[in-house]
Amino acid sequence: MSDSNAFAPPEFLPGWVWLVGAGPGDPGLLTLLAAHALGRADVVVYDALVDERILGLAASGAERVYAGKRGGKPSPSQPDISDRLIRLAREGKRVLRLKGGDPFVFGRGGEEALALVAAGVPFRVIPGVSAGIGGLAYAGIPVTHRDVNSAVTFVTGHNAVGEVPDGLDWPALARGSPVLVFYMALKHLGAICDRLVAAGRPRDDAVAIVCKAATDQQTVLETTLAEAAARAVAAGLEPPAIVVIGDAVRLRKGLDWLGAIEHGRVLDADPLGLKRRQQAG
Repeated sequence: MSDSNAFAPPEFLPGWVWLVGAGPGDPGLLTLLAAHALGRADVVVYDALVDERILGLAASGAERVYAGKRGGKPSPSQPDISDRLIRLAREGKRVLRLKGGDPFVFGRGGEEALALVAAGVPFRVIPGVSAGIGGLAYAGIPVTHRDVNSAVTFVTGHNAVGEVPDGLDWPALARGSPVLVFYMALKHLGAICDRLVAAGRPRDDAVAIVCKAATDQQTVLETTLAEAAARAVAAGLEPPAIVVIGDAVRLRKGLDWLGAIEHGRVLDADPLGLKRRQQAG
């Protein structure tokens, strides 16, 4: 291949802010542009969910600024974070705003980008692998499968003030989307499950809770909608977590590739029982 066909990333210029998605955990899920930005940034402003191994890829002289927001713990306000990005850029620094997952998927990247626009600060957005897709794939759960669903709905587990989302159409969610993926839902899991059941979702609907997805500490709890909250408490599960509801969870019996690699787990070639039912019929 000639040099003219090689990947040539854009220059990371002084005074710019790059809003970059770090993916759900595994450094191998970084994009080429994210790795490029890490190697050239003067300042890395990073979230709580960014893996330490990813931060280790930053340039040796880069300043690291923690801007993590975790529920119930002291953390900088969103305006403070945006103001800091603006100030650092105006100092002529290459500012990398590093966010877990994708900056525009429940990551407040849009809020920060609009603040930069209002301040006249140039910026670039580098998408990342969202935990609701990549994290579930690491758990062996595809968010779409033609034998299960032709639609998937991504939902935040809390609103702007940390409570159960109050603007959701729960009956529409319960009956209209075959697969639901909730971000940041562990704290309010009981209330969320209760509202879905009350709105018509089957109590025995399959649920998986994936904690610390795509990291060495990943754990997966498979349960049902009726039992999810109690079992999560009994298991001592802690955030960050992704909760997926629907028959896509049942595919994990055949697609838990990490379990197969690490524990020699035997995978089910017909996890939904479709072929077995056809043969029986």
